[in-house]
Amino acid sequence: MNIKRILVGLCLIETSQALFNHAARLAECLGADIVAVNIINIRGIEAIASVESMGYSISSEAFVESVREERLGQFKTIVAASGFPGEKVKVVVKVGHPYDELLKQIREQKADMVVIGTKGRSNLPDVLVGSVAEKIFRHSPVTVAALRLTG
Repeated sequence: MNIKRILVGLCLIETSQALFNHAARLAECLGADIVAVNIINIRGIEAIASVESMGYSISSEAFVESVREERLGQFKTIVAASGFPGEKVKVVVKVGHPYDELLKQIREQKADMVVIGTKGRSNLPDVLVGSVAEKIFRHSPVTVAALRLTG
């Protein structure tokens, strides 16, 4: 198996640095590039659009742009802290349903492997694998490497 592009899905929580570092170590060993992906959940955008439609002065487009800029800054910090060469990292921030959009990005980015954390945003102590990670395990067209995250 020739792995040249690793997609790492980050939800930008406290364990994201450890997850990116794991993907970076794999990429270094394999001589691969990294595509770091974050999905802005469409459910939040839909809620803002609903409030906006009631006449409140709030813009879903402005919200998305603000979140996108914030997340790009977080990615810049994560990549710099990892020591992995920035020129070998492509950052993608999309809006959508996380599971669907991650699967789409696996195909669009022509990833050979996915690195994903087994703990998502829910933080429920009895959940071993987040629902997005579980669906990626089941439906990814490429190899999935998981990192058990705590924190």
